[in-house]
Amino acid sequence: MAANGAECEQPQKRLGPKDKQNGSSTDSSLRERKQLDREERLSLVLWKRPFITLQYFFLETVITLKEWTWKLWQRRGVVFLTVVLFSLFSLAYSIEGAHQEYVQHLEKKFLWCAYWVGLGILSSVGLGTGLHTFLLYLGPHIASVTLAAYECGSVNFPEPPYPAQIVCPEDEALQESISLWTIMSKVRLEACMWGAGTAIGELPPYFMARAARMSGADPDDEDYEEFEEMLEHSQSAQDFASRAKLAVQNMVQKVGFFGILACASIPNPLFDLAGITCGHFLIPFWTFFGATLIGKAIIKMHIQKLFVIITFSKHIVEQMVSLIGVIPGVGASLQKPFREYLEAQRTKLHNPAGDGAAAGESWLSWVFEKVVLVMVCYFILSIINSMAQSYAKRLQQKKYSEEKTK
Repeated sequence: MAANGAECEQPQKRLGPKDKQNGSSTDSSLRERKQLDREERLSLVLWKRPFITLQYFFLETVITLKEWTWKLWQRRGVVFLTVVLFSLFSLAYSIEGAHQEYVQHLEKKFLWCAYWVGLGILSSVGLGTGLHTFLLYLGPHIASVTLAAYECGSVNFPEPPYPAQIVCPEDEALQESISLWTIMSKVRLEACMWGAGTAIGELPPYFMARAARMSGADPDDEDYEEFEEMLEHSQSAQDFASRAKLAVQNMVQKVGFFGILACASIPNPLFDLAGITCGHFLIPFWTFFGATLIGKAIIKMHIQKLFVIITFSKHIVEQMVSLIGVIPGVGASLQKPFREYLEAQRTKLHNPAGDGAAAGESWLSWVFEKVVLVMVCYFILSIINSMAQSYAKRLQQKKYSEEKTK
């Protein structure tokens, strides 16, 4: 019987390597197929395949709206409470009385905070575009406040028109000594709201990775697939990018709260990996979000804010304009429009709203407006392309599931 048992075991041992080879070849062919499908999806852009891209975009929009509607219906209690609170606020807003002053103040602050939180979320999520709203909106706002503070000798700009337009206060008694702390305090609210928005924008990778790990399902996300491949080949990583990603992953995994805080407190293009890592290793939500919020909305924002304020301080700006004139050949021609722009801004600061608007215009402001317009248009195009590619991925996933059931 022992001999018979040995004879029965021998065929099973011979089949093992073949099964592994078949499995590896199947995995290899599946990986190649997914790579081809990924390349096909990435080719789905407006400037290459406009009609099919727009069609997929509208279909994905309909599906997304249906999903959001279903999620809102599942949380209809919260939705109902929100509607009631909004109705009460609308009622208080429409009824005349002494409370109108407080209601309008609350409305103004809420819209101002929501504006910067929204820009922060756009900067963090970006939908694959890298739209950095700090460079487009918050940075220029801080720079404008800094230049105005040194020119006016005060940060008590009249409201309105501030923050839509900065005008120096007419009362000379309001002038004060300008310091870094004074300017930082003036722009602290919008800077912290923008930082909070960037922290909120880091939540989708965390929730996606956490849900995939807890369910054990195959994740429907390319970044997460790359993360798992990186973990599998962590010992053989040679290039700098892979080692940097592994360093971030190890810091977050081993150090925990303070590792996440360190990664969030400095400009870090790999922080998306920190969110995926925290979700994959089931780090508690408040540990991840608390460290991210403190790092981005407080520590990192004060570093960035301080850098912009120092860069646009009055003496630094004057030195930079003087250095432009030193450039051989074109220095004088480049220096002239910068001086005209700064002089126009100074003139505008001492005029009431609507006066001398034409004097403040120059080719520098025109170029900046066009750059912002181009980047916003590219952002919108990227949203369309991204949603069309998401719908194409739905079709491919449906095809895979149908093949498995056969």
